[in-house]
Amino acid sequence: MAERIGFDRLTGVIAFARAASLGSYAAAARSLAVSPSAVSKSVQRLEQQFGVSLFTRTTRSLTLTPEGRDLYERALRLLREAEDIEQAAIAARAEPSGFMKVTAPLPIGVHLIAPALPAFRKRYPKVIVDLRLGDRFTDLVEEGIDVAIRVGEPADSRLVARKLAPNRVCAFASPAYLAARGIPRKPEDLIDHDCVNFRYQSSGQTLRWPFKIGDKVVEIIPNAVTILDNSDAVASVVAGGGGIGISPTYIAAPFLENGTLVPVLKEFAVDRSHISAYWPESRRGNPNVKAFVGFLAEIFPNPTPWDMRFQQARTQLSSIEIGSGRSFTAL
Repeated sequence: MAERIGFDRLTGVIAFARAASLGSYAAAARSLAVSPSAVSKSVQRLEQQFGVSLFTRTTRSLTLTPEGRDLYERALRLLREAEDIEQAAIAARAEPSGFMKVTAPLPIGVHLIAPALPAFRKRYPKVIVDLRLGDRFTDLVEEGIDVAIRVGEPADSRLVARKLAPNRVCAFASPAYLAARGIPRKPEDLIDHDCVNFRYQSSGQTLRWPFKIGDKVVEIIPNAVTILDNSDAVASVVAGGGGIGISPTYIAAPFLENGTLVPVLKEFAVDRSHISAYWPESRRGNPNVKAFVGFLAEIFPNPTPWDMRFQQARTQLSSIEIGSGRSFTAL
């Protein structure tokens, strides 16, 4: 009689596959909602049971051994079959309920998704939402993510996509800063201004500022006097008079409303790709996914309220004198 696979061995296979996909025990632990030591011990037990080394370990990363690569491919097939069984069972029920993992970039999650979750939970009280915020393009299938909200289009044929809204970005500044330093009329005028830029936490690279000039989109990296790795912090520094910065319109909208920010170089503003929702093909019939994706259409109406506020915004500074003594009219 064939030996039945034990529970510990099955959990070891899951921990191993997730660590192999993500490249570290810490990332696998976050994905599985357990401690890194739990993942490490599960993999070690699996290695002892099989009598092989699955990873070559360094202080920075994990690399699959030849035996590990073979087991990884087999483990993926096993877990995909388990995923298909789970999704078939979930699709058989009509009412949304149970656990649902959602991921979104930090600013979108904080400003747009999180404020709407109480309304979603009121409509679907049996659904437990696990919202995970970050900019990294995760493997949704491997990490068990039900719905991802992302800017851009990941190249993964296993995903279903739906565009939600344009990701419109523009340059902004405070009225006080513009009164003191003047209004740039074209992107090259930024060389004479203090610029506040954003740095990606995932790559360490600074944001390239896009401007639509004629039929082309030109990107520049300004000489920034302040660099921050959080979009909200960029908007706060700019609203405080720290210079000119680029911001998505959904972040800038509250500042436009209270008058602490105004758009500059507005005629050069561009749509930087789209905000889209993605979910695995295997979850197409999942009632939780269908309910949440339908709810996203309410969060992102066409046009969005933040883009309407941006289109209505004008630099109402005609009565203020520039520091050099020149007055200017509203843009």
